[in-house]
Amino acid sequence: MKSVKPVEGVTPKVEKTDAQWRAELSPDEYAVLRQAGTEPAWVGKYTDTKTVGVYKCRACDTELFRSETKFDSHCGWPSFFSPLAGDKVILREDRTMGMRRVEVLCATCHSHLGHVFEGEGYNNPTDQRYCINSISLTMEPDER
Repeated sequence: MKSVKPVEGVTPKVEKTDAQWRAELSPDEYAVLRQAGTEPAWVGKYTDTKTVGVYKCRACDTELFRSETKFDSHCGWPSFFSPLAGDKVILREDRTMGMRRVEVLCATCHSHLGHVFEGEGYNNPTDQRYCINSISLTMEPDER
């Protein structure tokens, strides 16, 4: 499996050695967040949740998405139509696996979150689907 490549010209705010990441993350979390893996479809904790709150990067706890932007895409992974703010994620071209996609990384620690797709015809304000691995996230429910 490949490692997440550094983002050219951008230094992460959270920098750790590979040994530190391995010590802090489970093997499955490490494979996705630090090696740009993908968890199997329909197994993630947040695929179908409707809990109101904020989704954070599992590796560094940065707030990334709000539940109000989560929608049912029926793709097997949590889907959002927009990040919390544009500066919370980094988008970059991904040409692995013989296709052209746009990878989504946490802007704070540069961990792999998933991919974003456009023009699929979902009924949402941006016509985008941020397809994010559940294992890349934690969820903090709103206190209501």
